[in-house]
Amino acid sequence: MRARALVNLMRVAALTLGLGLSSFAAAQDTVTDDASGADGAGKTEYVLAVSWQPGFCETRPTRKECVDQTAERFDATHFSLHGLWPLKKSYCGVEAELKAQDRKGDWLDLPKLAMADETAARLLVVMPGVKSGLDRHQWLRSGTCQATNAEDYFTLQLRLLDELNTSAVGALFADKVGSELEERQIKQAFDQSFGAGAGDRVRMRCQTVNGRSVITGLTIGLSGDLSGKANLKSLMQAAGPTDFKCAKEIADAAGRG
Repeated sequence: MRARALVNLMRVAALTLGLGLSSFAAAQDTVTDDASGADGAGKTEYVLAVSWQPGFCETRPTRKECVDQTAERFDATHFSLHGLWPLKKSYCGVEAELKAQDRKGDWLDLPKLAMADETAARLLVVMPGVKSGLDRHQWLRSGTCQATNAEDYFTLQLRLLDELNTSAVGALFADKVGSELEERQIKQAFDQSFGAGAGDRVRMRCQTVNGRSVITGLTIGLSGDLSGKANLKSLMQAAGPTDFKCAKEIADAAGRG
């Protein structure tokens, strides 16, 4: 008999991508755990969150990472990195005082992360929220539960983000900047690049601004060993399905905010 249970929702910090103010506040995906594996659904253990920054910045144009966005910048035509979260744990081994400071949202006051100069330079391009200390927050809250150091934690995410941006999904969004995208189109692109059913492991985030419903990001269910050379396709295929949520929204162009 199939056993179904809702995986515990992991609250996304109300201060995400900002300092002292809520920004990307939402709960993570509710995913189905099919213990029998009868339908091959798998079990979602992690969520990779990526932003469609033009849409996000239309909702919060005064953010540090939004005020200088241009049509020429990387995040105007590519997905940008938001974070990689385990679903059932957070702040592993983080002292209470540091945890409290992180939860207040003073992320730029958190300790600077130790990583290679090349990794830090790449993050500054593909993770605009670094300007608000998002990298430091993500490491404390989630990275401490997944990796022994920030270098390994973000190197994996950079690789997964590259796979997404060079896929049919990345090409679809880049080609449709300023236009509406439907659930069907996005799921087909995921299936094309990451295997049949991959689109069912994705949830789209959207928000209405001035009467326009814009895409602000995607959350992608993953399962498996995150160490070594695991790729996005295998990690998605091992995960469980979720609800897509947004049926037809705009892949916004930079500068509207």
